[in-house]
Amino acid sequence: MGGGQYSTEKKEFDKNLDLTKIKPYGDTMNDGKIQISFTLPVDDGEKALFAALELSKKMGIEEPSVAYRVPLDKGYTYFVLYGSLKHSIDYTKIKVESIVTKAMTMEEIDDYIKTKLNRKLIIIGATTGTDAHTVGIDAIMNRKGFAGHYGLERYEMIEAYNLGSQVSNEVFVKKALDLNADVLLVSQTVTQKDIHVRNLTNLVDLLEAEEIRDKIVLICGGPRISNELAKELGYDAGFGPNTFSENVATYFVKELHNRMF
Repeated sequence: MGGGQYSTEKKEFDKNLDLTKIKPYGDTMNDGKIQISFTLPVDDGEKALFAALELSKKMGIEEPSVAYRVPLDKGYTYFVLYGSLKHSIDYTKIKVESIVTKAMTMEEIDDYIKTKLNRKLIIIGATTGTDAHTVGIDAIMNRKGFAGHYGLERYEMIEAYNLGSQVSNEVFVKKALDLNADVLLVSQTVTQKDIHVRNLTNLVDLLEAEEIRDKIVLICGGPRISNELAKELGYDAGFGPNTFSENVATYFVKELHNRMF
């Protein structure tokens, strides 16, 4: 099943870290080693192998080697390749708008709400649209939480409502109106053909039509969500992978407090 051979020649390169020219790291600084996988819509065979190698070279991968390939179905072949990426980037020029807030503990968040907001908060969360994935929203909302991080349902000063998956934006907005929500949390996992972007944008439009967009804190999250993307779509903040309830809650309690002044 394998194909392509690793070169036995030792390539000489600068092994010192230079943040203006960073590359992927494998065994040695600046070796550029990466692993990629993709499917080509062709039958398995030597021609398919050659096509995968040539495509990898066009990606900027030097000395690519097919470590694994397998036919998925007639007319489709899956490849895993290794190689060295020749491209680098200037890390010092990257500017990202991220949420840089040290997360408080659950107890600290409850105390913050008591002393600064003086009332319980209403938080509604859901996976909206046709998306059926609930792992992300459950980790944030459900009482047991995830990996030792309790969900918002466990917080003393939060009334948390997890509506689950495949919740239409219309139903989500109606619930927000009925409960007079302070914060809306939207989870999006399915991202094929940018369906998450269209769904997230539609929710903002509905909230604006009901004239409540500025009255709530609107947050979205998911594996392909960044704070930058969220703000572009009209959200207050966006959280990506490895986010826990205390990260999200720290943000929204401080945001609600800032809006009081």
